[in-house]
Amino acid sequence: MRIFSNLSELKAAKGEHLGYTEWREVTQEQVNLFADATDDHQWIHVDVEKAKEGPFGGPIAHGYLSLALLPSFMQQLFRVEGLKMGINYGLNKVRFPAPVPVGAKIRAGAEVVDVKGTPSGTLSNLRITIEVEGQPRPACIAESLSLYIVD
Repeated sequence: MRIFSNLSELKAAKGEHLGYTEWREVTQEQVNLFADATDDHQWIHVDVEKAKEGPFGGPIAHGYLSLALLPSFMQQLFRVEGLKMGINYGLNKVRFPAPVPVGAKIRAGAEVVDVKGTPSGTLSNLRITIEVEGQPRPACIAESLSLYIVD
């Protein structure tokens, strides 16, 4: 984990890659819970037997499940000290180039795209890439915006 002692250090890291998280398995239980939370019960995610006969050879995670893991991944990659709070501000560009098969392991890497001051606080833009172990194409690439407020 990369630790920045203040927002100026994060800003100075513009263009740098912050490393990778540990690999984590995506389970059917996790996919089912996400389906329940979002009311997205499409068979390619939750019907294991039917999904085996489908286009992916088995159930796959929701793309938005991958996206929902961004805060968890970012907490593993870096921390900025001296903040009152950090708020998810939004996303710029999000793509899902490859599916995440249930049972696969994923990890995330991040690059600092930009950090700038705003009237509300400091806005960071990080490009997060979620990789699937053994797959050449990433599962998700997203520019995640966070607003940081200092004491």
